[in-house]
Amino acid sequence: MEFSLSDLNNVLGHIKNSSKKKKDFLNFKNISIDSRTILKNDLFIAIEGKNFDGHSFLPEVLKKGVKSVVIKEGKQKLLPSDFPCWVVNDTLEAFQRISLLKRKKLNIPIVAITGSVGKTTTKEMIGEVLKKLGKIKLSHGNYNNEIGVGLTILATNVEDKVLVLEMGMRGLGQIENLSQYSEPDIAVITNIGTAHIGLLGSKKNITHAKCEITKFLNPKGVVLIPANDPFLEETLKEYWKGRVMKVELLNIDNQKKNLKQEDNLRGIFNPSNKTILIEENTFEISFDGFHNASNFLFAYAVAKEFGIDFASFNKFNFASLEGRNKVYESVKTTIYDESYNASPESVKACLESLLEKPRNHFFIFGSMQELGKESEKYHKEIFNLVSNSDIEKCVFICEEKEEKFYSNYLKDKNKFLILNDIKDVPKEVNKVTKKGDSILIKGSRFWQLEKIIEFIN
Repeated sequence: MEFSLSDLNNVLGHIKNSSKKKKDFLNFKNISIDSRTILKNDLFIAIEGKNFDGHSFLPEVLKKGVKSVVIKEGKQKLLPSDFPCWVVNDTLEAFQRISLLKRKKLNIPIVAITGSVGKTTTKEMIGEVLKKLGKIKLSHGNYNNEIGVGLTILATNVEDKVLVLEMGMRGLGQIENLSQYSEPDIAVITNIGTAHIGLLGSKKNITHAKCEITKFLNPKGVVLIPANDPFLEETLKEYWKGRVMKVELLNIDNQKKNLKQEDNLRGIFNPSNKTILIEENTFEISFDGFHNASNFLFAYAVAKEFGIDFASFNKFNFASLEGRNKVYESVKTTIYDESYNASPESVKACLESLLEKPRNHFFIFGSMQELGKESEKYHKEIFNLVSNSDIEKCVFICEEKEEKFYSNYLKDKNKFLILNDIKDVPKEVNKVTKKGDSILIKGSRFWQLEKIIEFIN
């Protein structure tokens, strides 16, 4: 899909230094922000980031024979005086405007996903479930910020039937920005938790930040949210006046009696065989745990919006991403790798899943980040869960300055061990585990706990 000169002039203003002769050649195959991979028929946008400035790479870009670039006002001296270019106040905004231009040219449905936990897993599940429609484009990895979302849109092809975007945030206004430049048709809010509470200050602010996903939602679209969250429901009304679907997962062992006849989409989860009963159809999924069954219920709800029909029995084998839902069989133990990141809600969910596994249970726990003044409170909640469970030992990794907050609290030395360096973890774990034991590894991205897996035997 080409970008014409008139297309770009409409969103960026008129190009500089463009003669009639040059205009004949100013159609662009792709948009690039990477000087290493750019091709001569691409348009380069010099984005300024925290760790780099795209303007620094203009000499390299020009050597590759590009026909034009987008630069920030004041940077014209970095180009030949007669070189065609667009000069803008903000090159990131220019990049996002072009992303929106591509989104409109594609004219395909967009599903946008946010939430405190489960965004990436839900995104992957939705992509798998929607394959019945044809080729589905998903956000790559964690391309969920103002650059990653734009890159995903720009990488989408005309043969793609649906685009599924993940939207992350680190502050108020960020998801609104992502919604503005993608204009989704379906919005999914997986949950409201306490991830980033240190940055946003309260669960109230987190709820408002997540509801921003609806700011530029198609008015005929729908928002999918978890049932039984009254504050989310009330907050959402401030942002969205359109259709809302609430999803609710119940465990087969503790189904609610005398359920009200509400419009919730309900699923019944059987953890013994990892099946979910939804609207008289049974689904078997490859991932463990109530939290993953809940993620799947959102995927089903999205499929329902697209009119997908399912058989009475359906089996889905989802691919595990690094640090999420990964299972390794070591020489003597089974390792459940959930090391990618951690929040209070995700840790509790993974512990619940661990305790359903056979034999002795061990927990390698890297301290949770971005909890601010609530950090001690939420860590103690996890420690209480561990203390009251049959977990044999919890190896807790934290910085030395944090240790003083927890050392007096973790008095049971048989149950807890505090370390400050992940390099010391394998040796201590190998001492106490035996054949057949189960080990959960969970911690904030800060700790990069995946590095220790190969050393646990």
